[in-house]
This record gives sequence, C-alpha cells and structure tokens, in this order.
Amino acid sequence: MIEFRIDRRSGLPAYLQIVEQVRQALVLGRLGVGDKLPTAREVVASTAVNPNTVLKAYRELEREGLVQGRVGAGTFVLRGLARDEAGVDSPLGVELTGWLGRARTAGLARHEVEALVKALLDRTFGGGDG
Repeated sequence: MIEFRIDRRSGLPAYLQIVEQVRQALVLGRLGVGDKLPTAREVVASTAVNPNTVLKAYRELEREGLVQGRVGAGTFVLRGLARDEAGVDSPLGVELTGWLGRARTAGLARHEVEALVKALLDRTFGGGDG
C-alpha cells in the first residue's frame, strides 16, 4: 500500500502532492489495477492533513479516470500507467541509479540533484507535464 509524504515547504498544495504520488506509483508499477488506496482516515493519521484534502486529491484522481471510489469499500485503482521502460529496474532506471550514485559521490546534495534534473527535464521536454 502507498504511504504518502507531505512536504509542507514545497509550495505545492498537499492534495496535489497526494495526486502526484499516486501518479508516480502508477507509473513505477507500485500501484496496479485493483489496488486499494489508503482511506482518508489512514492518510490523515499518517500525514496530519485535513480529511477534505485527501478527498479532494481522490476526487481529482477519479476525474482523471485513474481511481474509483466505492461506497463502504474504499478507493481502488482503475487504470495503471506503468511501462516497462519507466521501471526502476529497467535499463534506463539502472543507468539513472548509477548517475545518481556518481552525483552523490561528487558531493551534490539532494536539492542540487533535484534542481539539475528539473532544469534538464525542462530543457529536454519543455516546462510542461509532457
């Protein structure tokens, strides 16, 4: 089951952080069709966010056709986003892991690696979500 982490300093609203974490878990294959998301109560207990924040995130995921809420049963994944090429153990994932190790050995801090990766993603794919 997915465990959400909320970074209150990120500037990104908590509900969008939940949405992004579900999308990422779907892309990486950590969540698949039929998997159940944590209940709002469970997310509130582990992250201390407002229950309405969780429900807003789940509604957004439902609007995107990724999950479906079932009264009395919970919220379940309807559609996966995983591709073999995007897996952590794929050739590209292994290559990226090696690069991250070299960046760490070179003394780069996590925030520096994140900034570098974001800049290169924006340069390569543009600034949007594509």
